[in-house]
Amino acid sequence: MSGIPHDHYEPKSNAEKWLHSRLPIVGLLYDTIMIPTPKNLNWMWIWGIVLTFCLALQIITGIVLVMHYTPHVDLAFASIEHIMRDVNGGHMLRYLHMNGASLFFVAVYLHIFRGLYYGSYKSPREITWIIGMLIYLCMMGTAFMGYVLPWGQMSFWGATVITGLFGAIPFIGEAIQTWLLGGPAVDNATLNRFFSLHYLLPFVIAALVVVHIWAFHTTGNNNPTGVDVRRGSKEEAKKDTLPFWPYFVIKDLFALAVVMVVFFAIVGFMPNYLGHPDNYIEANPLATPAHIVPEWYFLPFYAILRAFTADVWVVQFTSFITGGIIDAKFFGVIAMFGAILAMALAPWLDTSSVRSGRYRPMFKWWFALLCIDFMFLMWLGAMPAEEPYASLSLIASAYWFGYFFVILPLLGVIEKPEAQPETIEDDFNDHYGKKAEGGAPEATPAE
Repeated sequence: MSGIPHDHYEPKSNAEKWLHSRLPIVGLLYDTIMIPTPKNLNWMWIWGIVLTFCLALQIITGIVLVMHYTPHVDLAFASIEHIMRDVNGGHMLRYLHMNGASLFFVAVYLHIFRGLYYGSYKSPREITWIIGMLIYLCMMGTAFMGYVLPWGQMSFWGATVITGLFGAIPFIGEAIQTWLLGGPAVDNATLNRFFSLHYLLPFVIAALVVVHIWAFHTTGNNNPTGVDVRRGSKEEAKKDTLPFWPYFVIKDLFALAVVMVVFFAIVGFMPNYLGHPDNYIEANPLATPAHIVPEWYFLPFYAILRAFTADVWVVQFTSFITGGIIDAKFFGVIAMFGAILAMALAPWLDTSSVRSGRYRPMFKWWFALLCIDFMFLMWLGAMPAEEPYASLSLIASAYWFGYFFVILPLLGVIEKPEAQPETIEDDFNDHYGKKAEGGAPEATPAE
């Protein structure tokens, strides 16, 4: 499976040989679990198992919740209350599902930003990165549709605002919006469509995850140095790697256990902390909430959407040269999706020959500002659409686009990288090795 030389599964008994010749599932599992993994991986490489856990949790709890949910505008809110009050363990199932979505996005953001820092998107892992961004988009769609299902005030008005964005598309927007809603406004047809897609998309995500894992098993894992595993022979590769089992499996399970302690503490003691109280009020099309706010994981892109108003010069200029086809609303939609596209294009925007940010002194500062900018946008997305938040959102959005389309390409030209280790083994010994009595480095367990 992997391009790194390693020992493959060899059936021994007659039963194993019989099965392997007809369905090599054992060999596939063996090659997956024993894949050679760079032995210098740090703790930022634990989010894969957290994401896998979250996906399994969301699918399992979702299937059970569906058994008690009624996708009808007159009954949806009451069915949620029924789950919370009457179903055995229903409140816990719902809180696990609600907060599981938040953990999913915490883990995926850390996973993405780790990839951006260590250059996991660079050759030959561009396809792996693109598949990851497709998973992220599916996650956003699934989460948005799931937020509509409780049919509270924020559910209804959030759906009204977000689906209204499609109406901003010139010429075809109104038709797309009507098709998406199933009618002229958010109503029962909308709820049924969103319920169906919310149930379907997690299985699409699961399929994409399998392809994602297949992709990086083919190219091999990236690591903090960005240096590739030596591929000349199995002996050389073994100097840079360790089998995924048991070393990294045990490490990942330990990290997952720590994350679970925090997760279950939140589910048990503060399950509604990340929610909005207005969503415990049944949807009322005649009463608009004072401040419509999406879930926290959408807030950075919601801030970018709102930043580009009609009085911003770039919006006015674009509207002028397009003859008014691209107005402020449509420009905001383009900016919101463009912010995600910018991340997807990182493999082609980063011109540096050095993969890992660890050896790029100028890059470290700009990347740190990007992380701060992302958190700042998240805060701004929760603020009212008024000054000074509107101007601050515009500045923060400008930096987001400037980082990917200006700073990242320029850094590859003007930056002088630091020296990289020759091999992963050298980096491992520098960080974790200790001199044995004979003077040879004696490896200690990876962090």
